[in-house]
Amino acid sequence: MLAGELYDPLDKQLSEERLQARLLIKALNDSAEDQTGERSRIVKALLPHSSPDVWIQPPFYCDYGSNIEIGSKVFFNFNCVVLDVAQVTIGSRTMFGPNVQIYTATHPMDHKVRASGLENAKPISIGDDVWVGGSAVICPGVTIGDRTVIGAGSVVTKDIPADVFAAGNPCRVIRVLKEE
Repeated sequence: MLAGELYDPLDKQLSEERLQARLLIKALNDSAEDQTGERSRIVKALLPHSSPDVWIQPPFYCDYGSNIEIGSKVFFNFNCVVLDVAQVTIGSRTMFGPNVQIYTATHPMDHKVRASGLENAKPISIGDDVWVGGSAVICPGVTIGDRTVIGAGSVVTKDIPADVFAAGNPCRVIRVLKEE
């Protein structure tokens, strides 16, 4: 699965790992503000490869959690979804607006293979200091460069370079961002 090859999503081990993630997600989404450190403990259990200062506004959803690597000071606004069937790497100080969807999961184009129930995935990499606007969708296999801004509602189907503002469906570079 993590190598991008076809896999059976009903595999016993994968099903168990997703169940464990679902239990942690429910606990996270039901948790109150983190006065006691309970939410931090839940986030660390769900996202073991995240910086301790990741900020998540519940609800938040993912497939496994263990396939997400998160840098420091990353912010997820309400209702973000990360389908982490493959590796998702998120750089430091990156911000996600509400309803952002990050999809590594994909399905075969050949209908016979798809009908067999097999799936596959492609990793996603998002750089440092990126801002992804609300309701953007990041598709399998995409890389977004450092310091880039993705406009709200965009559908990112191809790599986006560093230091640009990109938007649309499909998402495309609108302009180069200048240093301030």
